[in-house]
Formats: sequence, structure tokens, C-alpha cells
Amino acid sequence: MRRRLLLVLLAFAVVAVAGFAVPLLLTTAANRTQQFVLSRTADTARFAALAQENRAHLVTEVRAHTTLYGDDVVVVDARRRVVVEAGMLATDPDVAAAIDAALRNQPRQAPGELRPWSDGSVLFTQPVGTGTSVSGAVVLRSPVARAVADIRFRWAVVLFAALVAAVACVLLVLRIARWLLRPVAQLADGVHAVAAGRERTHVDVGTGPPELRGLAEQFNQMSDALAESAGRQRQLVADASHQLRNPLAALRLRIDTLAAADPAHDPVVRELDRLEALLDGMLTLASADSKATDLAASATDPRCDAATVLADRVEAWQRAADTAGVRLAGEIPAALPVRCAEPELAQVLDVVLDNAIKYAGTGATVRWTCRRTGAATTLTIDDDGPGVPEEHLQRLTERFWRAPTAAPGSGLGLAIAERLTTAHGGGLTVRTGDRGGLAVDITLRTAP
Repeated sequence: MRRRLLLVLLAFAVVAVAGFAVPLLLTTAANRTQQFVLSRTADTARFAALAQENRAHLVTEVRAHTTLYGDDVVVVDARRRVVVEAGMLATDPDVAAAIDAALRNQPRQAPGELRPWSDGSVLFTQPVGTGTSVSGAVVLRSPVARAVADIRFRWAVVLFAALVAAVACVLLVLRIARWLLRPVAQLADGVHAVAAGRERTHVDVGTGPPELRGLAEQFNQMSDALAESAGRQRQLVADASHQLRNPLAALRLRIDTLAAADPAHDPVVRELDRLEALLDGMLTLASADSKATDLAASATDPRCDAATVLADRVEAWQRAADTAGVRLAGEIPAALPVRCAEPELAQVLDVVLDNAIKYAGTGATVRWTCRRTGAATTLTIDDDGPGVPEEHLQRLTERFWRAPTAAPGSGLGLAIAERLTTAHGGGLTVRTGDRGGLAVDITLRTAP
């Protein structure tokens, strides 16, 4: 946007400066050319009048004019006999042609407009006598150097003024662009900060046009409202989950007592287990949201070795895999530094490994691979189990969503893992693996 606005304003400024500079240059050259032509034409006419009235005084005037202006003059009578020669000869080809035209009383073509790069000289002719009785001719050859020098000076003044005006326009355009776009850039940064989870992000409301200042004030109010709403939501989930634990504990004691005496209460026990798992998931999700907000607002950059964390979690889940008849396979790299706190990465790996072991099925193999692609590091955990239908893949990270054939649970595991990875600037992708099962890609920023 800044580039387009600057291009438009600068183009307008250039056109505006050129709009007054070019006509002024042309007018200046035309006026100086006209002044030059009128002056030399008047001199030629004066010599023609002197040649008809007082030839003795003519010679003196021609010599003085030649000395003063550097012009060349030739005056001849009707028979082409030389009356005065000063600086050029009547027999020169161009002079002779001009004399013939003057004796025939033919009008000579007016010279073209002079420019700063013009050079040479211009011939001016005037017949002596009246139109019906020509008694001689005057030819004046005047160099254009002095007139061209004047035009160059005037053009330099005009171009310097145009340059000053152009610089002033550029400075004004930059000032206007900054005045207009600075609040827009601040608003864009604020939106990105809010999208990244930084609560109560504010922008400066004292710069820019009144409309943008009003928009900045509304943005600050919106940011505060969103932060307050998100805080209340997290607090509600945490308080509700925490306050439900005590009655659930009492209910657990009574149900366990009843189930021990009567197996008919086993379905109630299972539902109670499911409710406790759901509460645990809600508490974990609230904690993940809180961590994401804290990370977005914090200037710290947590790091860990993903290879060490992966080896630790694989070892921790090995017994559960053996019990489920699932084989864990893969190579642990020597070192894999990533921008993520170790507890959060361990929690993400726990969720993914738990799902893989639980749903891959007996006899399946769960593999992990690690790869680096530029500034990103990806841990992939996939299996060769039955997988997930294509229409369900995009919903696996939704909160509380569960597939129709899924085992009992809260439906929050992958949602929590996805929230933790995005909080660290990464991402979590669920897809169909190369071996037909489910593949989960955990992408994190690579640390130096």
C-alpha cells in the first residue's frame, strides 16, 4: 500500500512540476529567439535606410556595429557592387544567394526557435529602396552564441526552480504518506499481535487523520474487550472444573462402594470416569490457553532439544505400547534444538503417542521421523493402523469433537496439542499417512 500510494503521489507531483516547467522553458526560448530576430531585423533595416540616404555614414555605422556585436555585414548596390564589406565577402555562396533574393525583393524565411544546444549563425537580408525600385541589398550574419547563452542561463534558472519544487513535492509526499500510513501500519501490527494471542494490545491514537485516530481508539477498546472476555472464559472453565472436583470425589467414593457391592453400577462408574476425564481435559485446555497467551505476551524465547524429549517420551510410553501390542520404531537424532519449552513439547508428544497406541490396533507399528526444512523442524508420528476417514481429518483438532467409532475420552487431546504448538509459532497437522494410517506432523521453529 505504501509503495502504491507513493507512486501515485510522486507521479502526480512530477506531472505537476513538468506542467509548469516545460511550457516555461519553451516560452523562455521563444521570447529570446523573438528578441534576437527583432533586434537583428531592425539593424538590417537601419542599414538599408542609411544605404539609401547617407552611404558615408553607413560605413561608420557598419564598422561600429560589427565591433560591438560581432556581426558580419555586406551592403551592395543594384549591380551587386560592394558598398561595405565587414567580416564576410559578397562572393560567399550563402551570402551571394541571400543578395540575389534581396535584390528580387523576396522575403526570407524566418529562423527557427533557438535552443540551449543551438549553434552557428543566422542570415538577415533587407532590400534597399522600395518594393518597386530596389537599389541595393543589405545582408547581416549574426552568430547565435550570445542569445543561446541567455537561453541556457534562463533554462538553468527554470530547471533549478523545478528541481527545488520537485524536492519540495517529494518531501511533502513522504510526509503525507507517513501521516496517512503510519497509523495504518500500527493498526496492522496491533491486529497481528491480537491474532498471535497478545492480550490488551494498544496502538497510538495521537497520529494520523481523525478517521484513523477514531479507528485506533475503537481498536484499543476492542482489544481490551477481547482480553476481558477471554480471561473470563478461561477463568470460568478453570473455576468450573476445579469446583466440580470436590463433589466428583465424593460421588466417586459412593459409586465405588455401590459398584463393589453390585456390578449393575459398572455403567455408572464408566460414565463417572468419562466425566472426570472431561474435567481433566478442560483444565488442561484452560492451562494451554493460558500458556499460549503468556508466551505471546512474553519476550522470552524458550528452547529445548526435541531429540531428548522424544527419547524420554518414547521410553515412557513403551510399556503401554507393549500392553496394546503396538511396536514403536524410529531413530532418535543426536540433537534437534527447537523453539519450544520442554514441558509443552512433552505434553504434545504424550497426546500424539497416546492416540497412536490407542487407535493403531494390535500388531500395528508406530513410527517417528524427524526432519529439518530451513527454519522449521518437523516431528512426524504415523502408524499403519486403520486410519481416519478423509471427511473426519479436518475435525480431529476441534474441541470436544470425537469420531463415531472413537474410544471413550474427552475429545480435547489433539486440540490441546494444536494450541500448544501454535503458541510457540509452529503448527500441528493431521493427515493420512504414507502407510495408510494416521500421521501427525508437529512443526516447530528451529533453534540455533
